[in-house]
Amino acid sequence: MGEAARRVAGDEGRAVLAGSICGGLTEGLFKLRGFEDGYLDLAGDPARARHVMERILEVKLAYWERALAELGDVVDVVAEADDLGGQDRTLFSPATYRALVKPLQRELFAFIRARTSARILFHTCGAVRDLVPDLIEIGVDILNPVQVSAAGMDTAALKREFGRDLVFWGGGVDTQRVLGSGTPDEVRAEVRRRIADLRRGGGFVFATVHNIQPNVPPANLLAMWEAWREEAPYA
Repeated sequence: MGEAARRVAGDEGRAVLAGSICGGLTEGLFKLRGFEDGYLDLAGDPARARHVMERILEVKLAYWERALAELGDVVDVVAEADDLGGQDRTLFSPATYRALVKPLQRELFAFIRARTSARILFHTCGAVRDLVPDLIEIGVDILNPVQVSAAGMDTAALKREFGRDLVFWGGGVDTQRVLGSGTPDEVRAEVRRRIADLRRGGGFVFATVHNIQPNVPPANLLAMWEAWREEAPYA
């Protein structure tokens, strides 16, 4: 694995990104306990919720110890994830996050930082504006996917408030409505707006918010590509 990464980085001059072995701590809680029992644990039996997430953390630490022993000196970005937001709010209260989840994520990111100088990318969907300062505090360098259609995720405001501390990877075009249901002109306007919001001072990797779905017309894909090319380079 390490030799392949060095070949990609050296001979091909490409960036190397290392992804996690599994989903996030709360995602794992909900998969193992189910959504109903997982939420009941978070609210009424936090010791149980913490115990489950600690076991998931152990798996992650064992994985990163092995992976970064191979890749730590060549990897550019380390990616972790945990979807913490819904359409209009966080999936549980910020207080619950800070009491139960944040300490474990802090331990995870500190473990990674001790083994590599790579930047830490954190993928978290939804309305997570209230948690961004916490993520910065515990070591997140790159926020993804920047779900612009969720509450509080205005790109201009995010860049203004957090652009000194975060790289935004995503947020280039709304995939919830505009890319799939808008006109090509609306797509072009959306791409130009998001780039204008996020490009200032660098710290922006253009990408759609989420995966491109089958309902996206080819004309809209072309409009997105053309608008991005017209605006690039945007650093």
